[in-house]
Amino acid sequence: MPGSATAILKLPKTLSLVGMMGAGKTAIGRRLAVRLDIPFIDADDEIELAAGRSIEDIFEKYGEAAFRQGEYRVIDRLLNDPLHVLATGGGAFINAKTRRELRCRSISLWLRADLDVLWHRVSRRNDRPILKTPDPRGTLAKLIETRYPLYAEADITVDSVDGPPEDIVDNVLCAIEAFVHAQGGKA
Repeated sequence: MPGSATAILKLPKTLSLVGMMGAGKTAIGRRLAVRLDIPFIDADDEIELAAGRSIEDIFEKYGEAAFRQGEYRVIDRLLNDPLHVLATGGGAFINAKTRRELRCRSISLWLRADLDVLWHRVSRRNDRPILKTPDPRGTLAKLIETRYPLYAEADITVDSVDGPPEDIVDNVLCAIEAFVHAQGGKA
């Protein structure tokens, strides 16, 4: 709701959203940017723009390792931009170098969701290269197992649950406000 946390909340640096595919980084990120009155940038869109091809094509032609190198370069560049909300790809925070940059140069926020919520959201699309396996739900479960301990290193964690996106946005704004206040406004 305009006039709540956004009336007094001023981010000291870019807000980077991290988490699994389907956690809502783009959907929530767009709404956060509106409420905070700052730009929204989707790192995946910027990667595709820089590469001149889709993420799926990059994975197929060059492999995940090459994709992660390009992803790091794009995120590193985006962190130099003026204050914004940045939605990162699901694997960005897993790369130690990218994670370090996101944690040092932005406020990192993990949108945490359970397997059932994620599966419900991602199973509607078939453009997730990492899930193109004989058992995509099992693959997603394994990714959760390996990635969640790393996502937990984010500055802030907010649960992304089924329900109105505005409720998650409100929770995120409250969590950011508490974090920034605890940091003396400097994060």
